[in-house]
Amino acid sequence: MNYNHQTKTITTSRLVLRIFQKSDAEDVASLCNNYNIFKNTLYLPYPYSIEDALIWMKSHLDNFERDKSYEFAVTDKESGQLFGAIALSNNQRFNHGEIAYWIGEEFWGRGYATEAAEGIVQCAFSEKKYHKVFARCFHSNPASGRVLQKLGMREEGILIDHVRKENRYEHLVYYGLINT
Repeated sequence: MNYNHQTKTITTSRLVLRIFQKSDAEDVASLCNNYNIFKNTLYLPYPYSIEDALIWMKSHLDNFERDKSYEFAVTDKESGQLFGAIALSNNQRFNHGEIAYWIGEEFWGRGYATEAAEGIVQCAFSEKKYHKVFARCFHSNPASGRVLQKLGMREEGILIDHVRKENRYEHLVYYGLINT
């Protein structure tokens, strides 16, 4: 993992994590306008439009510069193709942050979520000096749980019927990793 302060990028073996640009809106909308992504995320709307993408991206740079949160486009290192997104919140009071991610369905099963998450967790610990990184996923989304386990995160608990999605309640599984 290589973090570049000037360009605000994280580079891994296959990926470049970078700030979203307005020119990404069409690709974001195309990837997010997918029921299988919607059903596994807490806040993404469905259907998903270019306007949704632009509204979502609007505050990214400001949040990044204020050290509030870091939202990255997950892109191919060679071609620049957009695969998805990964974010890290920054709770300075508690010295921890939450990671959240989505990858376009056509790119599932290739390890991009794991590689992007490894890069952002390393950045959280080595660059930002976090004490802990955590994540939440739906109990009904075991693939996301496997990504978090590959990072070395441990399941810390399950909140039963904690959120409502599509007129049904979902369990949220919490995972965490402490910087040792």
